Amino acid sequence: MAGSSKGEGRIGLLNGFAAYGMWGLVPLFWPLLKPAGAVEILAHRMVWSLAFVAAALVVVRRWAWAGELLRQPRRLALVVIAAAVITVNWGVYIWAVNSGHVVEASLGYFINPLVTIAMGVLILKERLRPAQWAAVGIGLAAVLVLTVGYGRPPWISLCLAFSFATYGLVKKKVNLGGVESLAAETAIQFLPALGYLLWLSAHGGATFASEGAGHAALLASTGVVTALPLVCFGAAAIRVPLSTLGLLQYLAPVFQFLLGVVYFGEEMPAERWAGFGLVWLALVLLTADAWRSARRPKHVVEVPPVSQVPSAAMDV
Repeated sequence: MAGSSKGEGRIGLLNGFAAYGMWGLVPLFWPLLKPAGAVEILAHRMVWSLAFVAAALVVVRRWAWAGELLRQPRRLALVVIAAAVITVNWGVYIWAVNSGHVVEASLGYFINPLVTIAMGVLILKERLRPAQWAAVGIGLAAVLVLTVGYGRPPWISLCLAFSFATYGLVKKKVNLGGVESLAAETAIQFLPALGYLLWLSAHGGATFASEGAGHAALLASTGVVTALPLVCFGAAAIRVPLSTLGLLQYLAPVFQFLLGVVYFGEEMPAERWAGFGLVWLALVLLTADAWRSARRPKHVVEVPPVSQVPSAAMDV
C-alpha cells in the first residue's frame, strides 16, 4: 500500500509539472497563430475548446453534472460570470503575448495570489495573519514601483490578476471539476465566438481558410492547448497535497518571465527588477507562512479560507 501511495504521489507530481509547465511555455504558442489577431484567436480558442472537452466527456460518459447544473439557476448564473471573466483573461493574455508584453503578463500571475488574498479580506471579510498582511503591503509597494518603471500602471498585469482571482473565486462557488467547468464555460462562449468568426469570414477578415492548412490546424489546436493542461492538473490535484500545488503554481509565471526576458528579449530596466523583486519577496513571505501553517499539528490547523487556497488552474 505504501508503494502504491508513493507511486500515486509520483504520478501526481509529474502531472503537476506537466500542467504548469505547459501553462508556462504557452507564450511560445500564441505567436505561431499570426497573422490572426487576438480576438480571432480568442474566438477559435472558445470554439475548439468546447469541441475538445465535449469529445472527452463523450468518451468518459460524464454528463450527469450538466443536467444538475441546468436545474440550478444560481450556479448557472455563476458559470456565466466565470465565462465572462475568463474571456477577458484569455483575450488580454493573448493580446499581451502577441504584442510583446510577456514579462508584464507573467507579473499578473505572480501577483494573483496577493490579489486573491486582498479580495478575501474585502469581499469575504476574512482575517489575515501578520505575514499575509505584510505580503499584501509589499505587493502594493511593488505595483507603485512598477508604475514608475513602466511610466504607467501595469494594467496588463492588474487586469490578468484581478480577472483570474475573480474567476477562481467564482469557480470555487460553482464547485465543478476542471473539465466539466471548461465545458460549461465554453458552451456559453460558443455561440458568440462562432458568430464572430462567421461575421469575420463574411467580411474577408478571417485567416482560418486563407493562410493554409497548417495555420488552420494551429487554430484548431487551441482547444488541445487549453484543455490538456487542465486534464493534467486534475490528475495532480487528486494525488498531491494542496501545499505542493501551491508551490507548483509559481512554475508557470517563472517560465513565462524567463521566456519574456531571455527568448523574446523584452527590456528589464532597474525599476522593473526592483518591482519584480518586491513581488517575489511578498510571495516568499506568503509561501513560508502557508508552509508553516500546513506543518502545524493537526489539532491546531484551521481550515484555510477561500482566499488562501491555490487557484484551481491557470487558464492562460
